[in-house]
Amino acid sequence: MDRIRFGRTSLLCTLLLWAFQVCSGSVTVEVTPKVEVMKGETAKLPCTHTVASSTIIVEWFIEEQGTRTRVAFHSQGGERLSDDGTPLSGRVTIGEDSTLTITSVQPSDELKFLCQVNAGSAGVGEAATMLQVFFAPEKPELTRPSSQAISAGESTSSEIGACVTKNGHPQPRIIWFKDGQPLPEVKDRKEKTYMIPSVVKEASGLFTIKSSLYMQPTKADKDSVFQCIVEYSMPGDQNKQKKSDTITINLNYPSEKATFSLLNTDPIKEGDTVTMKCETDGNPQPEFDFTKDGGVISGVGGLLTLKSVKRTDGGEYMCRATDFDNLDADLSGTIALTVNYIDPVSVTPAQPQVVMLGDKVEWQCKTKASAKHTVQWKKGSEVLSQDGTLSIQTVSYDHAGEYMCVGAVPSVSGLTAEASVNLTVKGKPMIETPAVGEVGKEGEMVTLKCAAHGFPSPQFVWKPSGKESVSVEGSKVVSTVILQATAEVMKDGVTCEASNEHGTDSKTFMVSLKRAIDNSADRVLLSGNPVLTSADKQQGGSSGVVIAVVVCVLLLLLLVALIYFLNKKSKLPCGKKDKKEVASGEVNNDIVVEMKTDKANEEAGLLNKRPSTEQ
Repeated sequence: MDRIRFGRTSLLCTLLLWAFQVCSGSVTVEVTPKVEVMKGETAKLPCTHTVASSTIIVEWFIEEQGTRTRVAFHSQGGERLSDDGTPLSGRVTIGEDSTLTITSVQPSDELKFLCQVNAGSAGVGEAATMLQVFFAPEKPELTRPSSQAISAGESTSSEIGACVTKNGHPQPRIIWFKDGQPLPEVKDRKEKTYMIPSVVKEASGLFTIKSSLYMQPTKADKDSVFQCIVEYSMPGDQNKQKKSDTITINLNYPSEKATFSLLNTDPIKEGDTVTMKCETDGNPQPEFDFTKDGGVISGVGGLLTLKSVKRTDGGEYMCRATDFDNLDADLSGTIALTVNYIDPVSVTPAQPQVVMLGDKVEWQCKTKASAKHTVQWKKGSEVLSQDGTLSIQTVSYDHAGEYMCVGAVPSVSGLTAEASVNLTVKGKPMIETPAVGEVGKEGEMVTLKCAAHGFPSPQFVWKPSGKESVSVEGSKVVSTVILQATAEVMKDGVTCEASNEHGTDSKTFMVSLKRAIDNSADRVLLSGNPVLTSADKQQGGSSGVVIAVVVCVLLLLLLVALIYFLNKKSKLPCGKKDKKEVASGEVNNDIVVEMKTDKANEEAGLLNKRPSTEQ
């Protein structure tokens, strides 16, 4: 009997529970489970509902630490209002479709939002959505500690650097890198390498993250590069990163060996500045001592500088360092310095040479050097000898001038020595072949130059004379005269005479008229010679007459030919007497042709003769 009563009671409870579920399930509310938005932008939280009742109230709540606060509501057909005194007052509105809109979203708005629909007797339904706010942090700043350098091999860890990134949301994380490889995140300070993180939530709701890296570095870390990266989240499940600048650590470690090197790359020669550098593989660098062939010399730090070296500066140089952190290490090095040199050039005979024209002259040139060297004789850029001997068998005026003996060491750039000698050639003057002087017409002024070799310098006499000036051009003396091209000058020329104590030379300079050049076809005579411009001017007035006469002669020849043709055909009434008279040349014709030309002008044009001064 008890079992039957218990069964009935269970059935009744089941029916009541089902009825309650049916009643409460009559209101269905749907929202977006997660809404993501960037700081400062606008967020929209949609809310849809299915309800059988026609009278409903939609309310939006925020939930903080288990406490709900309504921020907005509306009733069907009624006003849409927001509540005062909430964190969202003034920035939140509710739409007709029950969507909650939040403007100027801040990190503090990252809360749980609930959309609740009250349908009276039909029941109540709600759904929750999470608002997530994002903001990218600033580029991380990596700094080294302000304390002194870190020593390798210490028993405690030292701070390597501090990485700080500001104003991120949600909270980002810092990752340390060494030589491009990430370091495991270790917070245990008992380890040799660990990080100390710290987080500050600013009044704006954004996060500032700091992480300090501690290590026990070894000598192998002296060139290591450190960097930190901030990793942060963005909408759409994106993970992004920003990298800091890199740093290296100022690490102290003992020296194990020394290096002594010559910084000059070219062979050393006298007059050069020589720089030698001594350094160790430790940090900081220890003190250095320098010696040359056992004698102490001074340097600055690890540098030894020798200015304007001489051959006596060559020898063995030694550098020695003392590191008190490793007194057992041999910290020394040596350099064998060679200074190349060349002696001054010796020329025999050394004094200037004065020889007669046609004589022989010879010089010897010698020098010594630290390496294989050459000796050359030059005049200007021309190489005259390669063996140190310069010999001229028959001296001419062209041989006068300066000669240079140049000694050089080919294996050492710029290592040279040189000496010069002068050769003067004595003899009577020799005038160069004279050039023809030209004038446009008789009576003009003409300039003539007479160049002569000779030593002592020749004196000049012009016949006829004019305005004279004398200059020196190399080994020549040049006399220039300006005079009038008279008829006598045009005919006989001008004589230049040069003389000194060894003799005299003379040459005659001819003066002629300049010839005009005309390439046009109608300016050429039948002989093929071009007509001079002066003749053209003289014949300019008669050229038209000549053309007219030629035309008349051609017409006359045609007329004679016609008469002869008609006479052969016996069409002219001519008697024998007339024929005889014609044949004998006694016929008196009324037609007389007379041709006149300016004979003088024609001869001047055809024969290219100069008109007489009388004309």
